[in-house]
Order: sequence, then structure tokens, then C-alpha cells
Amino acid sequence: MQMGYVTPPFGYQLFYLKSVAPPEISTADIYKSVLPFIGILVVGMGLLMLFPQIALWLPELMMKLAD
Repeated sequence: MQMGYVTPPFGYQLFYLKSVAPPEISTADIYKSVLPFIGILVVGMGLLMLFPQIALWLPELMMKLAD
């Protein structure tokens, strides 16, 4: 869901950032600046798909502590 807010064609966060950025900052500059963050999101999603234990570790720990 986060990638949908950051990437075109919707990119609500990008349009918001464009509205508050100085006039000399172009939309293309903003699109280019989010690429590293999109890469981090893709890597994180890939890790969760390969190793679902990462996402399940904390809930399992909480269930053990509740017992």
C-alpha cells in the first residue's frame, strides 16, 4: 500500500510534496528522489515473502509471554 502512495500514476504523497516544495523543484525531481525508498520497500517485501518468520516473530513472542 505504501508503494501505491509513493509511485505514479497515483502517488498522493508525491503530489502533496510538490504542492509544498519550492517552485524550482520539478515533479521529475521528486519522482527521482523517491527511487531509493521504493527500492527499500521492494527489498523489504521480498524478504517478507522469502522469510515470513520475520513478520511472525513478534506476534509469536507476544503469545508466548501471554501464556
